[in-house]
Amino acid sequence: MSVETILNETKPKMEAVIDDLKRKLANVRTGRATVGLLDGVMVDYYGTATPLNQMASVAVPEPQMLTVQPWDISQISAVEKAIIGANLGLNPSNDGKMIRLPIPALNEERRKQLAKQVHEIAEEHKVAIRNVRHHSNDLLKRMLKDKSVSEDDERFGLDEVQKLTNAFTGKVDELARTKETEIMHV
Repeated sequence: MSVETILNETKPKMEAVIDDLKRKLANVRTGRATVGLLDGVMVDYYGTATPLNQMASVAVPEPQMLTVQPWDISQISAVEKAIIGANLGLNPSNDGKMIRLPIPALNEERRKQLAKQVHEIAEEHKVAIRNVRHHSNDLLKRMLKDKSVSEDDERFGLDEVQKLTNAFTGKVDELARTKETEIMHV
């Protein structure tokens, strides 16, 4: 293994952390209806936990409304129960064929809670990036110890890993700031 190989493995791992962050931030409610809001909802479908989007059509007919239409109408109460159980602060109402989810406007206290949640999610992802850095640095140090790279190569590798870490933690901060702004100024 070479320093180049370690650097080539480090960057995609950090990019994966950023992709995960984007997915998680998309699920944070901003007062607007988005299909991604229900991504984490799991429905008890004949004894099996099934993602809502695999058993129902989710649509956004208007900015403050989501609709959920189960493909198997007999499961409408299970879907409704799962949405309530997901603790999203939404009150579903169903007409026997479709579930409507009005998205309430955010009050100041809820905005602050969501901003805090965004900050916590960002912090978790920074830790994940640091863990990738730690793993890469350990590999570089082990290579130096095994004398498969020179001290200069190891130092170069450590510096490059740190540059990647700084760049990706900067991306985390930027994404979190953007989401917080979106939450506080909707």
